[in-house]
Amino acid sequence: MTTTLPTPEETLPPVRLIPVLGRATAQLAGCRVLVLNWRDIRHSQAGGAEAYAHQISKRWVEAGVHVTWLTARDAGQSARDEIDGIEILRAGGTMGVYVRTAARLLRGSLRQRFDAVVDCQNGIPFFSPVFTRNSVPIVQVVHHVHQDQFSTRFGPAGSLVGRLLEGRVAKRVYQRRRTVAVSASTRQELRRRLKFDGPIDVVPNGMNTAISSGTRRRAEKPTIVLTSRLVPHKRVDLLLHAVSAALPDIPDLQVEIIGDGPDLTTLRRTAVELGLGRTVRFHGRLGDAERDALMESAWLTTSTSDGEGWGLVVLEGAAAGVPCLAIRTTGIRDSVLDGVTGWLVDGIDDFAAILPRTMAELADPTRADEVAEACRTWAGCFSWERSAELLAGSVLSEMRAFHRTQAESDLPPADRSALHRAATRRRARSDMTVLARFSHPEPAEAAAALRLSDEVSICLGRNRVLALLRGCDEVDALGVISRLGAEEPYVRLASRPELLGGPAIVGIARGETLPSDVVPGR
Repeated sequence: MTTTLPTPEETLPPVRLIPVLGRATAQLAGCRVLVLNWRDIRHSQAGGAEAYAHQISKRWVEAGVHVTWLTARDAGQSARDEIDGIEILRAGGTMGVYVRTAARLLRGSLRQRFDAVVDCQNGIPFFSPVFTRNSVPIVQVVHHVHQDQFSTRFGPAGSLVGRLLEGRVAKRVYQRRRTVAVSASTRQELRRRLKFDGPIDVVPNGMNTAISSGTRRRAEKPTIVLTSRLVPHKRVDLLLHAVSAALPDIPDLQVEIIGDGPDLTTLRRTAVELGLGRTVRFHGRLGDAERDALMESAWLTTSTSDGEGWGLVVLEGAAAGVPCLAIRTTGIRDSVLDGVTGWLVDGIDDFAAILPRTMAELADPTRADEVAEACRTWAGCFSWERSAELLAGSVLSEMRAFHRTQAESDLPPADRSALHRAATRRRARSDMTVLARFSHPEPAEAAAALRLSDEVSICLGRNRVLALLRGCDEVDALGVISRLGAEEPYVRLASRPELLGGPAIVGIARGETLPSDVVPGR
């Protein structure tokens, strides 16, 4: 049957889009997963990487997965702990944790306790394949590539060692094991700079912040609110210099900086030297309620960081309806939809130049409301439940690849139906993702047959499925849909926002307008 391509004006009636979550986490239930992470969530220097691993681990535990962490021990912390059902084993300091973790992994009894290892890299990997002696499936999680940041923490020799360990040595040790990147730009950096050639899945962060109702009370004066750890690579000093340059055009500008860190004293001194004593306030660490209330008063949040894995605080601002002005760097360029939920610039000079124009644009209440609504819509695409599901799919995929030569009885439970085998057969590289829409008389059955790493939503009342098919090009996607026995197939390569935000960002919940570049199925 030949289908015709709808015009962009043709829309579906309003339908309810229901994401299909829990397929992968349910199959991971009963498994024992070891997480290697530099710090735990109660460490005094815990940040976004710790929140990512903790929130996902917490949801796995709730689904019946047994999760144990090996991590560093901060001053005053106990060697053993339990947080949200997660077993925490602490040993070693900032660098000693690598040695202590290696020693623990070398013990055969510890290795045999676990079905999979999630190795979270924070610049320097744990090199778990060496110390587990390749006896267990391993998924490496990378937040961002640190090649340009080692020099901000170490001298020339230390920087060289760091770059070698993160790059050439890690590539050799992890080889073609599955890697998870938290953003599309991190995956690009892994391919381009570190030359990783194994499968790389994208599993973005979720959020704890509730999406605001749209009734927030914005400050009367133009206000920037920044939440950040005050460490060198965040480059908050650049923000201060940009504010100083823009102040003649925005004399009533206020800047509220929330957060603590080793750079706090230096930044306070810089603010005074730049004559920003009445413009910039440093609040230190605040409780969640105070922090959120201050963010809701903002006109704008910012990022001048050297690079991130993902702009978690950018999305938390977006949840409050606050757009972001940011330098276009890794991670941040994924978190901000340029011209929609904020503005991206190429350097600090451009940042300083556009800041007055941005504040003037946001002074228009109609425009400010429009941007705020876009921010809330974008932020609403991200949840820790979704992140936990996607990472579970990656872990299960690696477990099955690892055990491929063993009997199926050694694998976690899985649907072994002919439909499942047909729907998961693909040839394309893992980096490719296709947005697919099709009709099926049993949409739940079709959704269940797809790969656990695919994201699926069902349109209630229309027997339609909207899915992101991973490791798939358009030809693969049409083959998958055909083997499912589906009808009315439309496929195209997913955009970066769709890859990160999932099917929800397509907008079908209020009646989807099919893009003009959709490829009709034959």
